[in-house]
Amino acid sequence: MSFRTRLLVMILLAVSITAGLVTWIAVVRMRIAYEALDNQRTAASVAQFRQEFQRRGEDVVRRVEGIAKAESIMRLAITSNRPDADLSQYVDEAGSLAAINSLDFLELIDADGAIISSAQWPARFGYKAEWIISPVDWNNERYFLKSEELKDGIVLALAAVRAVNAGDRTLYIAGGCRLGKEFLSSLVLQPGIRVLLYPNLTQQFSPQAFIADSELPEPEKLKPLAEQVMAAANEASQTISWPDGPETFHAIPLPGRGKNLLGMFLVGSSRRELVKIISNIRFIGIAAAAIGILFGVVLSYWVSRQVTMPVRELVQGARRVALGEWSATVRASSKDELGELAGAFNTMTRQLIDQRDRLVQAERVAAWRELARRLAHELKNPLFPLQITIENLQRAKNQAPEQFEEVFRESTEALLTQLANLKTIVGRFSDFAKMPQPQLESVDLNELIRTTVRLFDAQFRIQGRPVIQAVLNLDAGIDRIQADPEQLRRALQNLLLNAIDAMPQGGSLTLCTQKEPGTTRLEISDTGQGLTSEECSRLFTPYYTTKQHGTGLGLAIVQSVISDHGARISVESEPGFGTTFRIIFSS
Repeated sequence: MSFRTRLLVMILLAVSITAGLVTWIAVVRMRIAYEALDNQRTAASVAQFRQEFQRRGEDVVRRVEGIAKAESIMRLAITSNRPDADLSQYVDEAGSLAAINSLDFLELIDADGAIISSAQWPARFGYKAEWIISPVDWNNERYFLKSEELKDGIVLALAAVRAVNAGDRTLYIAGGCRLGKEFLSSLVLQPGIRVLLYPNLTQQFSPQAFIADSELPEPEKLKPLAEQVMAAANEASQTISWPDGPETFHAIPLPGRGKNLLGMFLVGSSRRELVKIISNIRFIGIAAAAIGILFGVVLSYWVSRQVTMPVRELVQGARRVALGEWSATVRASSKDELGELAGAFNTMTRQLIDQRDRLVQAERVAAWRELARRLAHELKNPLFPLQITIENLQRAKNQAPEQFEEVFRESTEALLTQLANLKTIVGRFSDFAKMPQPQLESVDLNELIRTTVRLFDAQFRIQGRPVIQAVLNLDAGIDRIQADPEQLRRALQNLLLNAIDAMPQGGSLTLCTQKEPGTTRLEISDTGQGLTSEECSRLFTPYYTTKQHGTGLGLAIVQSVISDHGARISVESEPGFGTTFRIIFSS
């Protein structure tokens, strides 16, 4: 991945993460703030309901007490105390009193629980209201929630009861107001708030029983909340998903006198505003991220261009240096770190040129010294016998002329032998000094290896020495290579001779070829004594040898031949585990 791409990715990640984090924080904080506001609005609505509930209850108590103190009620109480009293004449009394006192329900009940007059259902005259004759001090009781039976069903009512005593008998006045839609409409609600009333007058949940100040599309969705409140008789909350958005309902149980649950009051707080706000925040976050990403792309392009252009020049300069153009320099166009880097690069190339010149000079001096040392060493060995032979000839001529002919014959043979050695030594140094350029042609490497190995069959099986087993693992699928067959054969012979010398106790010599993508590999492995890492590092150095006898030029010549063919040679070895020479030819 390029620097420009990495910079772009980092900027995009930074912008995206920042925008996402800011959006998430804004959404969370908005949700927390909205929840607090929603709780306040819900609490205010609940408090208003309770206040209105209490006000209406106390109003009912006040009106019922006013009726209980009325003169007509006192006359009715006195009349009902007579044994032969005709109470049917008062059957419409409750209706008129209820209308005057703005009560939805009013019943006048005799001491034995018989209904004398009913405003809401006149036909109930004479019916028994057993609940009212229970041992309760009604005049000290407050208002209470009650289920009221009507012709068309059962409704909830805020009721109060007062007792009027006449002699030894009591007259009960039970009045109340209906708790329904009119009650809900009297509540002043904040925007987004609505209230519901659920009368719990049947054993089973009934979606149609909800009384609402506005349309309730799917009341059955409130069933889990209603059942939870009815089961535990505690307040509960639940968020309902409507088609037009979510809404959170807070339900308050409404118990009757006997603590039995007669209904529940629900405050619904629409969360559409929260959803809309969160949607807007997310939209703004996405828009900001998009703008930031666009800005990041432009910024990354500009920054990368400002950064990568000098870096690219440095890379190109480094490549030129790697290709041998040590005088390469780069333009230092700024005074920042990149400018300092360019200046340091230019300084480095100047120092490299100076060091190269000094190194070349030092290498030349060292090479001539090493050449002189090796040449002196190699020439010294045959010169000493030559000197001894000539001195022997002089002594024989001066001291024993009669033996001079015999000594002369032996001495001339020795002189010719040593002169031949001198010629060989000079020839080797001459060959190393002037390696001819290879004459390239198409060569079958496998066949070249076979013919070269066959030349050494006799040396692999010298009588009196352990046998060396030659193993050929040649890949028949390798391509022909461009090479000078004679020079390559000499190089292979040198490597095979080194392997034979490394296995005085016998062993296995393996030659392996293998085709690889774009290259052909040749490996020559022996099971000989092996070499140390230091010996491997110096193995191709001219005049370096690990043998007691040798010029140290064999592997140097091999490396020169391989390099002239555009190939690479390397060595791997470990003492006691043999040595492997690896040659890589380009296809």
